[in-house]
Amino acid sequence: MSMPLSLEWTLVTEGKERRLEEEDNHFTLTLEGYRLYPLHERIEIRRHQTSDQIGFGEIKSLTFTENKTEILYQLVSLYSVN
Repeated sequence: MSMPLSLEWTLVTEGKERRLEEEDNHFTLTLEGYRLYPLHERIEIRRHQTSDQIGFGEIKSLTFTENKTEILYQLVSLYSVN
C-alpha cells in the first residue's frame, strides 16, 4: 500500500493557523494530506497560494496522522500584519 506524500518548500496557511499562547510567535496548523517540509530551516509563509509572502517561518515539528499533517512552526520574520 502506498502513501501519497508531497514535498513542500512554502507554507500556505489559508488563514487556518492557531497561535500558541505559551510560546512567542509559535503557531499550529493542520493540513489535509501528508506534506513534508524542511525542518529547522527558514521557509516562506504565505496566506494563500497566489498571495504575496507574509514572512519567514521555521518548522519545529511535523506529525502525520489520519491523512493529515500537523505542523508546529515559529514565525521568525513578518513583512506586514495585513
